[in-house]
Amino acid sequence: QVQLVESGGGLVQAGGSLRLSCAASGNIFRINVMGWYRQAPGKERELVATITIGGVTNYAASVKGRFTISSDNAKNTATLQMDRLKPDDTAVYYCNAIFASGDSWGQGTQVTVSS
Repeated sequence: QVQLVESGGGLVQAGGSLRLSCAASGNIFRINVMGWYRQAPGKERELVATITIGGVTNYAASVKGRFTISSDNAKNTATLQMDRLKPDDTAVYYCNAIFASGDSWGQGTQVTVSS
């Protein structure tokens, strides 16, 4: 069992920045991909960004150039730096980890961007 704990959400004005962190713990052999997803009220959960164990990143078009994902494989952590935030970025952000035997999700952290 792998547990993911997110932190760093909150309320920020448009144009501001927030940094989300995700820490994995438990029966970890190797995490192959870590990622961030978000779900706004009334909408489907969507991919925000992912990073592989080799450091290959992937971003949603809506956040490319504003968000940066990074990870520390030794510590099993992932970070999402969010800059130039927009009201449309308001959502619950979830951390996800994919490993050999499946995947895990965090409990989510709320990000609210005011206009």
